[in-house]
Amino acid sequence: MFKKLADINNKPELYQQYSAPVLWNDPHISSRMLEFHLNPDIEPASRKAVFIEKSARWIAEYFGLGDGKRVCDFGCGPGLYTSHLAAAGADVTGIDFSSRSIAYARESASAHNLDIHYIEQNYLEFAAPKKFDLITLIYCDYCALSPAQRCRLLSVWRKCLKDGGQILLDVFSLSAYEGRAESAAYGHRLMDGFWSGHDYFGFVNTFKYPLEKVVLDKYTIIEADREWQVFNWLKYFSAAELKDELAENGFEVTGVFSDVAGKVYCETSPEIAVVARKKN
Repeated sequence: MFKKLADINNKPELYQQYSAPVLWNDPHISSRMLEFHLNPDIEPASRKAVFIEKSARWIAEYFGLGDGKRVCDFGCGPGLYTSHLAAAGADVTGIDFSSRSIAYARESASAHNLDIHYIEQNYLEFAAPKKFDLITLIYCDYCALSPAQRCRLLSVWRKCLKDGGQILLDVFSLSAYEGRAESAAYGHRLMDGFWSGHDYFGFVNTFKYPLEKVVLDKYTIIEADREWQVFNWLKYFSAAELKDELAENGFEVTGVFSDVAGKVYCETSPEIAVVARKKN
């Protein structure tokens, strides 16, 4: 028992393990994630519906999407942004590797007579069938990637964009990092049964990596017949660091905001949103 508890509470090496597919394609967890996505009043998986509507209006206006510009939403989930952008007049593609979310997005688009092209795939392996004017990655998904994965994603984006094409993404800020604290917690059916449809005990350990400004939420789930872990890594950025990373990978930042609804940038904001243009 001591050895088991020691392993549960052990701080792993940075980016030692990546387990995102479990969150999005485990049958039980993906169903709970979709519930969270579709609840307009909570934010575990998506921002609240009121903010999404405001954000989509700003995006459509800022990028002039009403003239049929081609947009690809990476990590589109059940289509909460893509549906708004398509309704605004954009030619929209959505990509996500959650089969449950993509299935819902396709059904929703059909029900609302929206011509949206959805692709079920890991976006790190995406090869665009056409070039886009704009690529979006929203709700700080960029922060969940390792440095190597972020570099790979930016390479994918460069190949997918037209000359002069733009990206919009948001990240967690250093202000948000300072608000995180290391902790350990335990519970029977931790997070109200989120992790499994069967009985289980759950542990969550939060570790901080001060040099890299990364936080790990490490979940250990113990069921009667199996034990498994989920590693949720989040990188926190300064505006300068994000600009440098994008520049090193062929993008020039042209706008900095406090969120993806165009709020004026403030250093104490918990999030940073940037618009960047592909360098020719």
